[in-house]
Amino acid sequence: MTQQAGTEGPKPPGGRGDGVKTALSVVAVLGLAALAFLGVREAQRARLVPDGAAPQSFTMRKHDGGSLALADLKGKVVMLDFWATWCPPCREEMPYLVKLAKEYEPQGLVFVAASRDEGPSAEQEVDYFLQRFQPDLRPYVVYADDDVVRAFQVNALPTLYFLDGDGKVTDAQRGMLSEAGLRRRIERALKK
Repeated sequence: MTQQAGTEGPKPPGGRGDGVKTALSVVAVLGLAALAFLGVREAQRARLVPDGAAPQSFTMRKHDGGSLALADLKGKVVMLDFWATWCPPCREEMPYLVKLAKEYEPQGLVFVAASRDEGPSAEQEVDYFLQRFQPDLRPYVVYADDDVVRAFQVNALPTLYFLDGDGKVTDAQRGMLSEAGLRRRIERALKK
């Protein structure tokens, strides 16, 4: 039997219907991946927050001299950011951390930028960073030693904590935040 002109035989796989199915499958897989990612992020965030009050007994050395004890900040909302000059996401988010810290200071926010730069040249590296890139950060810089880092379970930079007026951890974030995300977190912390 010969095939007549204008009639087609069986369609090979990969026709138009298969393309739609493939696209829907890809969208479904991406959606599931996004949900899994958000679940992992929330679990990471939950593990960041130590139970109860933040360790208040720690005293950190200020970059410009003197020291800062977390216990001295009772009654204020503290935005405690662990960062380093060699950390690209830390460097990227620092301008809006400083900007928002200044904006919200009149409402009782205290910004503490706990540097994880280490070694004999740490202070020079931080000073160079401040002079060259972020001079407005200077009054906020302290040095977080290994004991502070262990107490706050910091194993990645940047890591950000919010402490309430009683010194309790109310929120935490591992990884960089957008300016809008940071603003939301600050406003939520100030309302608690």
